[in-house]
Amino acid sequence: MRRVRVGDEVVVTAGRSRGKRGKVLRVVGGGDRVIVEEVNMVKRHTRPNPADNKPGGIVEQEAPVHISNVMLYNPVTEKGDRVGFKRLEDGRKVRYFKSNGEVVDA
Repeated sequence: MRRVRVGDEVVVTAGRSRGKRGKVLRVVGGGDRVIVEEVNMVKRHTRPNPADNKPGGIVEQEAPVHISNVMLYNPVTEKGDRVGFKRLEDGRKVRYFKSNGEVVDA
């Protein structure tokens, strides 16, 4: 079970995008990097591809961020928070915020 999953809202804690918040779009690189929506934007020079009907030019897209540089966003405290794991009474393993003990996956 991963601390950060696709669809989670995260806050970037390091790098040039520090402080930005966004949703995790994909987990890449064997699970150690994530692509966050509208964070770590880079420009790529792409060639035209007539087979796919894609024009060439400069495309701006999200680059991966290392998973250690993001924290799960806690809506109660309105900032990034550490995440732990615990088992519920019914045996399910869930994530919870360390600061207030609130369960992330209900």
